[in-house]
Amino acid sequence: QVQLVESGGGMVQAGGSLRLSCGVSGLTFSNYAMGWFRRAPGKEREFVIGISWNGAATYVGDSGEGRFTISRDNTKNTVYLQMDNLKPEDTAVYYCAASQSLDYSEAQYEYWGQGTQVTVSS
Repeated sequence: QVQLVESGGGMVQAGGSLRLSCGVSGLTFSNYAMGWFRRAPGKEREFVIGISWNGAATYVGDSGEGRFTISRDNTKNTVYLQMDNLKPEDTAVYYCAASQSLDYSEAQYEYWGQGTQVTVSS
């Protein structure tokens, strides 16, 4: 059974930082690209940032440009999302997802975590 479990969400003041983690089990982690998506209240889920299976390539969505970075540790089956200079508009549920190829489209991601809430106060 494939499981993706996000952690590290919470409440932070604007300008602060958070680091989300996503632990993966039940699949060969190093065979999968990983992505982070988010869904803000009243909005569609959107792509934030993604990383290839070996970390050699990253894709960054508009929402992640300049402030968010992604990394992975294939020895720990974990992907990370470092978020700096957070803004109130970053408030959302953040999801990690696994895909056989790095892509911006959520339709390409086969497996999803349950999400973790990030709330940024002004």
